[in-house]
Amino acid sequence: MPPLNPSGRFAPSPSGDLHIGNLRTAVLAWLFARTTDRHFAMRMEDLDRAQPGADVRQLHDLAALGITWDEPVIYQSDRREHYRTVIDAMVRAGTTFECFCTRREILEAPSAPHAPQGAYPGTCRDLTEAQRDERRADRPAAIRLRAEASSFSVHDVLHGEFTGDVDDFVLVRNDGTPAYNLAVVVDDAASGIDQVVRGDDLLTSAPRQAYLAAMLGHRPPEYAHVPMVLNRDGARLAKRDGAVTLADLREQGVDSGGVLSMIATSLRMADDGERVTLADLTDRFEPSKLPREPWIFVPRG
Repeated sequence: MPPLNPSGRFAPSPSGDLHIGNLRTAVLAWLFARTTDRHFAMRMEDLDRAQPGADVRQLHDLAALGITWDEPVIYQSDRREHYRTVIDAMVRAGTTFECFCTRREILEAPSAPHAPQGAYPGTCRDLTEAQRDERRADRPAAIRLRAEASSFSVHDVLHGEFTGDVDDFVLVRNDGTPAYNLAVVVDDAASGIDQVVRGDDLLTSAPRQAYLAAMLGHRPPEYAHVPMVLNRDGARLAKRDGAVTLADLREQGVDSGGVLSMIATSLRMADDGERVTLADLTDRFEPSKLPREPWIFVPRG
């Protein structure tokens, strides 16, 4: 098999229309990839919630901003057999274990000293086969990673060296659905993704994913966790905050070019009201000059 092209990616969940925070992250992911001569992949993370038609609207909105990607668009729902192949190999290698705990039981269980809040306490890690058989009669098992490290370090273009916690995180939920931390690692490796640009709310997830990638024999990607877009109350932007999607803003008289200009201004890559294209931003893009603080977005009206 020929070597995969180094690539960046954008990977939305098609649970609804993209808001301006999602679009801003997509613009940044595209700029990081294209200015470093990478391919750019588009992946729909549709294993959990998928609203009919949302994927098409999302792709249309991204294209309206000038974002291009290398076909085909990847759908996680088409890749279940790939995840199962990886999990089966991990089970055979003894790097996983079955877990029968509920979320409530995990939260109420005593934690190990110095363990982060909510970390898995190891309840099912060393059950005997007889104990597992007994628990299987009550509820189906999730599959957890049998981690051999408590922390792992990644390199982030904006945050530098970042070390975060690693625990026995879930790989497959008890309904059989591959968990995000598994799917994202398998998909990135399969697509040659060596650059991951996403919101900085996911920074603490990077060490777990990089650790799993390394365990599976893959080189972890380089990360760039970019600032979030927040509402006027400092909370994550959501549909309830008003005109936050491309369609909403269009109804208020802001076309796609105007939205891109708003995004560029928030990134200090354009003057207020200046009309720009992605080609303009490619020439101006300097990661070291990106803002490190969140953008507080206040819709018009």
